[in-house]
Amino acid sequence: MGNSAFSGATLMITGGTGSFGNTVLKHFITSDIREIRIFSRDEKKQDDMRHFLQERYPDDFGKVRFHVGDVRDLSSVQDAMRGVDYVFHAAALKQVPSCEFFPMEAVRTNVLGTDNVLHAAIGCGVRKVVCLSTDKAAYPINAMGKSKAMMESVVAANARNGASTTTICCTRYGNVMCSRGSVIPLFINRIKQGEALTVTDPKMTRFLMNLDEAVDLVKFAFEHAEPGDLFIQKSPASTIGDLAEAVQELFGRTGVQIIGTRHGEKLYETLMTREEALRAEDMGEYFRVRADSRDLNYDKFFIEGEVHTMADESYTSDNTTRLDVAGTVEKLKTAEYVRLALEGRESEAVQ
Repeated sequence: MGNSAFSGATLMITGGTGSFGNTVLKHFITSDIREIRIFSRDEKKQDDMRHFLQERYPDDFGKVRFHVGDVRDLSSVQDAMRGVDYVFHAAALKQVPSCEFFPMEAVRTNVLGTDNVLHAAIGCGVRKVVCLSTDKAAYPINAMGKSKAMMESVVAANARNGASTTTICCTRYGNVMCSRGSVIPLFINRIKQGEALTVTDPKMTRFLMNLDEAVDLVKFAFEHAEPGDLFIQKSPASTIGDLAEAVQELFGRTGVQIIGTRHGEKLYETLMTREEALRAEDMGEYFRVRADSRDLNYDKFFIEGEVHTMADESYTSDNTTRLDVAGTVEKLKTAEYVRLALEGRESEAVQ
């Protein structure tokens, strides 16, 4: 999809100084979009982004406006959202161990913060909101995943209300290679320092997608969304052991040290549950899971005969396309950070 739907529009990105927000800017700043509002609580990252844009996009950086605020504070979200047409809601606490030790912080940002964003969007007459979720929300076992699952429920509840003209939908995707806090930059840095790579469990599998694919998923959801829809991108996966091997093939061998799983980690991730698969629509590169639009009066939805409540299997990093080491190497090369790191210019990459 081109950016024509955003022509003359104002887009707000919550958590906009993160990896996703930086990549969205790369896709949109030179288009005919009218304004992009970056909403976040870190003034230093905003200042860094401001200087980067002035240097990299001297003719277009004036389209970007910065708003310091926190999704936990409804009034700051409302102030920033006046006059906004579309919202990409990316603000989140997403580091699994941190959320495990401070679960209420995850609730305040991921659940209550999302509720604030949606209420502000509805009140300000925003046309569409796309909320970003994670594979960890499907069959969640850790606090981060549980908070994101609740976030998805908040999205569904607001969409089900049907009282507003704001279309609210959700996207869910797996590990984004080289995003802030991900393992690949850590691996590359350790190799450049001559240190062994630390691997939790080499048999653990994870979905792999790059930042541009994450933005493409959100743009696809934006174009096709009906209220309450959940969009999932089909993604390949690799084992953590093969991922470490692939990074070493590209950057040099320093060995691997097995350190055991961290707090709240899964052996494999689920992008679509068996229950969701039952009502999913295959759209080629993506799945659309439609919202359950029933109300609490279940009598009128009585179905005679056999009732199916789940599909045969969920869609996981264990049963998706599995990349071998060579395939993982090729996938890594699609990440801007990896390409720049091979040239010693990783400091220039979006993270």
